[in-house]
Amino acid sequence: QVQVVESGGGSVQAGGSLRLSCAASGSAFRFNSMGWYRQAPGKQRELVATITSGAIKTYADSVKGRVTISRDNAKNAVYLQMNSLKPEDTAVYFCKAVAGFQDYWGQGTQVTVSP
Repeated sequence: QVQVVESGGGSVQAGGSLRLSCAASGSAFRFNSMGWYRQAPGKQRELVATITSGAIKTYADSVKGRVTISRDNAKNAVYLQMNSLKPEDTAVYFCKAVAGFQDYWGQGTQVTVSP
């Protein structure tokens, strides 16, 4: 059974930083793309950043220059370093891992940025 577990959310003031971590396990297939998405209240879930097993990265325009995604293939882990956080970054952040052409989601971790 595939498990995807996030950690590292919390509350910070605007301009602060947070680092999110995600670990995936239990797949018979290699985890190819891993990434982070977020969902703010009343809004649709949106892409934040993704990274392939070959370290090709994609970022949403809204976070470029403030966010860095990285991964440890040996640990099936992906990380999201977020700097210069803004109140509009407030959302539940979800980790997604893709393996065997299936998407696996974590439960989400809350990030709250106060003005």
